[in-house]
Amino acid sequence: MTGYRIQVQVSDLPSINALWQPLALIEHSGGEQGYKAHRVSIDDPAKRYLRLDIEAINGVIDIDDVQVERILLATALQKNEQRIVSGILDKLRQDQNIALQAESFRTLGVNYAAQLDIQRQYLEYANALYSGNAMVLAGAERNRMANPMAYASFRNIISDTKRVTTPLQQARLSSMLKPFGDLAAATLNVVSGGTYAAFAEPFKSFLASSFDKSSYSDAGLSRADRKFAEQNGLKIYQDAERFLAELEKELLQVAALEADLLNIQKNIDIFRRDLDKQLRNTLQHASMARSQETISRALSKDDAIRQQLMQEVAGNISLKANSYLTEGNNTELVRFVLKTSEQLEQTQSYRDQFNLITSAMLTYYDRFERSVHSNQNPFTDNGDKQLWENHAQKARLYLQQSKEAFQRAYL
Repeated sequence: MTGYRIQVQVSDLPSINALWQPLALIEHSGGEQGYKAHRVSIDDPAKRYLRLDIEAINGVIDIDDVQVERILLATALQKNEQRIVSGILDKLRQDQNIALQAESFRTLGVNYAAQLDIQRQYLEYANALYSGNAMVLAGAERNRMANPMAYASFRNIISDTKRVTTPLQQARLSSMLKPFGDLAAATLNVVSGGTYAAFAEPFKSFLASSFDKSSYSDAGLSRADRKFAEQNGLKIYQDAERFLAELEKELLQVAALEADLLNIQKNIDIFRRDLDKQLRNTLQHASMARSQETISRALSKDDAIRQQLMQEVAGNISLKANSYLTEGNNTELVRFVLKTSEQLEQTQSYRDQFNLITSAMLTYYDRFERSVHSNQNPFTDNGDKQLWENHAQKARLYLQQSKEAFQRAYL
């Protein structure tokens, strides 16, 4: 009779040369006939590739189909919990030392309460992470370095263009430049969020048409201005094209930094929101009211207020566990202890999440620092080069201050 071996493997990549991890081995020896189904559990099936290596012995095999489906996670977890509860109940029956158990519950309460201070610290860290003034100043300098209106050569091009255009054309030009606005107030989104891309090509077209002879000849210009347009139009256009190409390199740097920072901010917001919820759940599990007053006590700057709350939380945890023990309700006791331990493990996960955020911030600092290094200056005009360097020096100073403050606070 036909036998077979099916090796189930998974990988994050679809290539045959990728690292395939063995997951299960399905074996069937000869002697049985008919349809036979096999079930294999895979973590994150939607994110991984599945591979079946099939070896047939004494014949061929037919695979009817392969199905990937979600299991009822709640049911699976419930069964797992039942197995754990049964195991702990057996241990409780074996150990009837009430005093020792009571002491362990007191220790559990103290450890449980201690996580409140950890949660408070990480909430404070997250709230302060991007509020540093030095980082804001560094970002402001970076914005100015990517704004065309900061550079004299571009402003000269604008001035020369206005010289050879009609009032109507000048109004149109002012309208095109308006989004860049006041240099001090222009935001990164204005510079890199699509405004510049929508500006560059229309501006070059406007420039070319403005210095076309058919345009300036009918613009009511003086003889000197017409001569200026005729002699300088091509050079002005070429200077503008060069400048805009150089500025685009700068914008690519700024846009990449902006994307990184927005992603970090998003992760910080998620972290804060989830940790705030975790804090409330921690208090609720300890039979504390989820009121704003209780939250304020947990986050208080006054250490005495926080310590008083932690004593109440520790006492409530210990009291509830001991009440189950006294009643002989071992099943509820085990479930309560498991839930308490689960809360502690979740708090530990927030440490790991915050470490990822700090790692992302350090990477951002490094990218920012490289982007304002002198060798990243994209301009060829001496005046533009010097202006870029002036802003870069300020950005480096603010960045260094921010980085040092960050390392002192979080590392």
